[in-house]
Formats: sequence, C-alpha cells, structure tokens
Amino acid sequence: MVQKKSQVSKIITVEQIGSPIRKPKIQRLALKGLGLNKMHHRRVLEDTLCVRGMIAKVRHLVHVVSEN
Repeated sequence: MVQKKSQVSKIITVEQIGSPIRKPKIQRLALKGLGLNKMHHRRVLEDTLCVRGMIAKVRHLVHVVSEN
C-alpha cells in the first residue's frame, strides 16, 4: 500500500497595527474574519488563499509578523 504524505499546513502570524474606526465596512469585516478586534493583538492563522485575501484587503491595518 502507498501511504499519502500528511500535509503540513503553513501558519501565519498577523498583528493588528491600525484602527478600523472610519474605515469601510468591508475592511472592518475582514479584520473580524481574521479574528482581530483590538490594536496590537496577534493571531496565528492557517496560511490559505482566503486568509491571504483578507490580509490584502486590510494590508494597511495589519502586519504579518511571521510565516512558517
């Protein structure tokens, strides 16, 4: 039998550096989707296309701390 390799998912750490006050609703929802709601909070997320898309929407409000 052939065993499949277990896929090791990459992780990404994101920190919120900007406030969502007076930002468009879509950007506030993207921050909420990333699990960020307060300044300087960090969140460890799985590195997927959806997460990358949300980070791209709010790239001026978040900072990617590390990618593994």
